[in-house]
Amino acid sequence: MTMLARPEAQPAERQASSDLVVRRYCAPRDDATWDGLVARSINGTFLHTRRFLSYHGDRFDDRSLIVEGANGKARGILPAAVDPTDTSRVISHPGITYGGLVHDGSLYGNRMIDALALARDVLAASGARHLRYKVVPPIYHRVPAGDDVYALFRMGARCVRRDLSATIDLEHRQTVWKRRRQRRRHAAGADVTVSWTWDDLGAFWPLQESMLRERFGTRPAHTIEEIAELARRFPEQMKLVVARSAGEVVAGGIIFCAPPVVHLQYSAASAAGRDMNALDLVVEETIGLAGANPATYRYYSFGISTEDEGMHLNDSLHEFKLSFGAGAIVYEHFEVDL
Repeated sequence: MTMLARPEAQPAERQASSDLVVRRYCAPRDDATWDGLVARSINGTFLHTRRFLSYHGDRFDDRSLIVEGANGKARGILPAAVDPTDTSRVISHPGITYGGLVHDGSLYGNRMIDALALARDVLAASGARHLRYKVVPPIYHRVPAGDDVYALFRMGARCVRRDLSATIDLEHRQTVWKRRRQRRRHAAGADVTVSWTWDDLGAFWPLQESMLRERFGTRPAHTIEEIAELARRFPEQMKLVVARSAGEVVAGGIIFCAPPVVHLQYSAASAAGRDMNALDLVVEETIGLAGANPATYRYYSFGISTEDEGMHLNDSLHEFKLSFGAGAIVYEHFEVDL
């Protein structure tokens, strides 16, 4: 039976059990090991790589961890950093939508319980009092990997946030709502055309900024410079599609390709684009990209429709996403006292 009691005192950078070691990530020495683990993992995406996380620069105080086997080989990684709003809390990770312990499939059952207990001890030794753990949603798992959620239960973790998201199962897409089909035909009849090119980022981004400012009083999570840099780093994983009418960009969307998921990260339309229902063509174009590659993609994700730590649901936004033939999943956040 796995014991959750803390092992004997070890250096703050490292904790060990009989066959696992959890230690602090060290940049840049561990970058290749880290990204190699993500590449062979059963539940990681390019968002977990150091190549992606490093675009944040020094914005966050990093507390990331590496889980090693007795032979010193990396078995898992936990991207993490200090919560910018509460220095007593570590989040996995404040710079990405979902974090969680990414692993190669060897951290299951009691080994996962051991790994998270050791991670808790390393974080506690660094002065943190709480861990906010963002579970990797099951749609991103290449093999079912819910052992961490069970381990969190065993550790007395509390579910402190749930966000409602919309996802299309591309093998079993639900019926597209009638009005959605009508609007798509209207857009096609308005001579709206779509194309894939990053050359139009400068024309699309003001539409995104304007839409978020007018509808939600917010700004994009990224700046245009950050998006351009990430697109340069990940040309296969990030793509921009735009809709044009009379030569003008009237709508567009940016997708993150993270097998088995294509995720619509950003989407927006101008007033003229909304009148033409141009965004419907953009969304269907990106769904089509995912559906045309069934060996690579199983799901199309619209992302969450909730705010205020999950306590407020934008019902009209959620309904818009569901109307494309999607169903609902939840993104979960747990908190562990250290």
